Amino acid sequence: MIVAVGLSHKTAPIEVRERLAIAQAALPELLGKLVEQPAVAEAVVLSTCNRVEVYAAPRRGSSLEAASRAVASVLATVGGEAVAPHLAQREGREAMRHLFRVAASLDSLVVGEPQILGQLKDAIETAREVKALGPTLDKAMLRAVRVGKRARTETAIGAGQVSVSSVAVDLAQEIFGELSGRKAALIGAGEMAEAAARLLAKAGAQIVVLNRSPARAEALAAEVGGEPRGMTEIERTLVEVDIAIASTSSPTHVITHDLVRRVRKARRGRSLFLIDIAVPRDVDPEVNDLDGVYLYDVDDLSRIVAESLEGRATEAERAEEIVEEETIAFEHWTLERALTPTIVGLFARTRATLMAELDRSLAGRLKHLGAAEREALGVMVDAATNKLLHGPVTRLKALAGDARAESYVEAMHELFDLHAISLEGGPGEAAIALPGGTSNGAPEGAAVKVKGKSNGAARVEAPSAAPVASKAGALAAAAGPLVTALEEAKDLG
Repeated sequence: MIVAVGLSHKTAPIEVRERLAIAQAALPELLGKLVEQPAVAEAVVLSTCNRVEVYAAPRRGSSLEAASRAVASVLATVGGEAVAPHLAQREGREAMRHLFRVAASLDSLVVGEPQILGQLKDAIETAREVKALGPTLDKAMLRAVRVGKRARTETAIGAGQVSVSSVAVDLAQEIFGELSGRKAALIGAGEMAEAAARLLAKAGAQIVVLNRSPARAEALAAEVGGEPRGMTEIERTLVEVDIAIASTSSPTHVITHDLVRRVRKARRGRSLFLIDIAVPRDVDPEVNDLDGVYLYDVDDLSRIVAESLEGRATEAERAEEIVEEETIAFEHWTLERALTPTIVGLFARTRATLMAELDRSLAGRLKHLGAAEREALGVMVDAATNKLLHGPVTRLKALAGDARAESYVEAMHELFDLHAISLEGGPGEAAIALPGGTSNGAPEGAAVKVKGKSNGAARVEAPSAAPVASKAGALAAAAGPLVTALEEAKDLG
């Protein structure tokens, strides 16, 4: 299972979110710090204007709690101690449910907004590029993307293409009533600016696009019939336009108090409306103190969105059902995946114990047995192993859908010391060293391999055929410790 640690518009005010805002270029370094933690094996960082969250899988032998603490410590180091009280830490099923809700845009500032799936895919790709993505998170993230797509295709949660950008444009329309003939500036030419530009153009506004990259400004302006400008022309632009929507990735204010003060003077009393949908914020919040200047940030937009969510409540409920259904399905898959090596390890441990006892007998009072007798006795050991473990294994497999399964699996590992069993070639195959050599004369420490099957059963492979004579009494004696151990396992069920 996984952990999810981070903050969002639901857990932290914008002043705190700004502290933890992580630029795209800084993500590889952060991912490197995360997987350097002894308790963290895999990590994905989802960094948007409204959230910074780390999804992580614990290293083998580490607990979910230890991984969660390690991630929180790294984030506190990056954003400062002020972010620590606002970090939400989720583990196991709660972490998966949260990831699926995020992918389904149920946790977004605008429920149903489509951008989150693209942002999640970008986060996955970045983690993959720096080799921070392993099998556990890879599976979880792929399932999350599927959940997001299901929510959008099986419900009307995304009807109307509502997004932060569309809410910003709706707000502009509320302010001016009609945007046709109005002049609007887009500060930044990223994904949100593109969405806002198309909506503004559709509403008939004249558009000016400012961006640090002239090529991107020109491309977006060409698409919407607007005018491209460089960022050096921001003061002239703010003097001219009726409204400006800012969405750059700048770590500092692009529109400062001094700049707006000069612009306000040049506008000769005309009001200026600024909509800041960036985090960290592009506009100094103190400009709100200037007469005739009206600033809205993402938290203001969230309040507007909340008022319009009632119509989507039914669709959101259906999307929540999809999330719950997928969360349970993923948990079952995870537990089944954990059960297979447990069952294989149990067979390996049991047969190794039985064979060790048998070897001692064959080297002592049964040393007179011939090859055929030794072989027959080996076959009996395998048959006894399978029969003795059939009941416990059947009950263990039945736990795949039980919330207690994880604790039962851990108990099995502790009781039978399965942690010491090495897996060869993946979770379906286990090997355990025999303490006293094998009955066929293999050297001490030789391994008995037990291969798992997809249905959780196991097949025992002896190192080589060995002639063994059948001695029921010796076999019963050798099986004694095994029976005791299995009785303990049975009690767990």
